[in-house]
Amino acid sequence: MDFMDQIALTGLTVFGRHGVFDHERENGQEFTIDLRLGLPLREAAASDDVADTVHYGELAERVAAVVAGEPVNLIETLAERIADVVLEDERVLHVSVTVHKPHAPIPLTFADVAVTVNRGRPHPPVEFSAP
Repeated sequence: MDFMDQIALTGLTVFGRHGVFDHERENGQEFTIDLRLGLPLREAAASDDVADTVHYGELAERVAAVVAGEPVNLIETLAERIADVVLEDERVLHVSVTVHKPHAPIPLTFADVAVTVNRGRPHPPVEFSAP
């Protein structure tokens, strides 16, 4: 059985101004991002060279720039934008992005609101040769 290798980056907390209400755009709030990348890591493990893998420090900075950047109404949109940034690295075959909005304007007691999107690239067609 073939298992997909993964890199996980969890708990990346960034201040942003996303939301449908004016006060969310004006005051902003912290968002927490969790990423799970599916990609082959055998080459990086063999070479022991960061150039052969996704540099998660640099990735964290790119994701933080999205969260701190242009405001959107929905965290669904924010999650999609983050997934697009992660998939810019062609080695990443799929990504799961969770955007947490623990300070969402809900007038009840709650621990968190989160949206998760799962995105990937299409698998190349498998060619079969005749025996």
